[in-house]
Amino acid sequence: MRIGRVTPVQWHLGGSELAELRFDGKAVLVTGAGRGAGRTHALLLASRGAKVVVADPGVSMEGSGHSNGPADEVVAEIKAAGGEAVACYESVAEQKGANAMVQAALDSFGRLDAVINNAGIADPKSFEEYSIEDVRRMTDVHYYGTLFVSQAAWRHFLKSGGGRIVNTGSEGAMGIQPRCTTYGGAKGGVMGLTLALASEGGPHGISANVICPRVASRMSTPEVLAQVFDRPVENFKPLGDNYRPELCSVTAVYLAHEACPLNGAMLISGGGQVMRVAFMQNEGFTRENLTMEDVAANLGKIVDMSAPAHVGLGGAVTAG
Repeated sequence: MRIGRVTPVQWHLGGSELAELRFDGKAVLVTGAGRGAGRTHALLLASRGAKVVVADPGVSMEGSGHSNGPADEVVAEIKAAGGEAVACYESVAEQKGANAMVQAALDSFGRLDAVINNAGIADPKSFEEYSIEDVRRMTDVHYYGTLFVSQAAWRHFLKSGGGRIVNTGSEGAMGIQPRCTTYGGAKGGVMGLTLALASEGGPHGISANVICPRVASRMSTPEVLAQVFDRPVENFKPLGDNYRPELCSVTAVYLAHEACPLNGAMLISGGGQVMRVAFMQNEGFTRENLTMEDVAANLGKIVDMSAPAHVGLGGAVTAG
């Protein structure tokens, strides 16, 4: 599978329907696949013919403990439906664990075609309450976990002729949620890492994209959201029905499919909606021998984003 460097994509929608997008003969690794969106990613992949490595150490929302149960349950569910899956209980926060996940795919299925880095933890608190241990735990799972698994898969993809990496970002990295500094900071690192991987991987047939889920999970229960936003629990109870994890999985799994032309794109998905988020820049202000007073006098033009230009590889997608 050669993907190459992705340039702006033009979709022309005609009258014919797309053939079903399947993963027959393919193997996909999903981290954090024992619960929430990771579970529905794995189930959807298996229903479309993929052989799935269900990686999950079964930790608490804050990252403590260990249990084989969540991964085993998803594997059993896939096999009961006639699919193929294998469990892996390693932690993404350790390089040896990431290597073991990739090796599990090669040992069990003889190949690895895509990775969905979904593993994550949450610990919402005010910035001043976080200890350095809290920060490191969050970074170890989200940033280093994504890096370790991506690099382990990357080395294989270079040999096999290409592959797809789907990394889980978050709108929390965009500064829209309070009590989210360690989580948002780690996810911002994931998003920057993914865009850098997209630039380097394109010529080797490796694509890297970001999925930002909007899902109801144990990390976004009404109780957790009430703590994050400092609002009554009742305000968030309707979200569970509207933001079921499977409504996000369709986009995440599509990004893992070889027919997806995107590389370096960031998509938000949840509640039946898919949208793109991107880094943008404007024309700004230019003057030779620029001074502080020039910046102050032209601040309106400098911050005006009425006519932005996209930055990065994930080219504009239009329909016509």
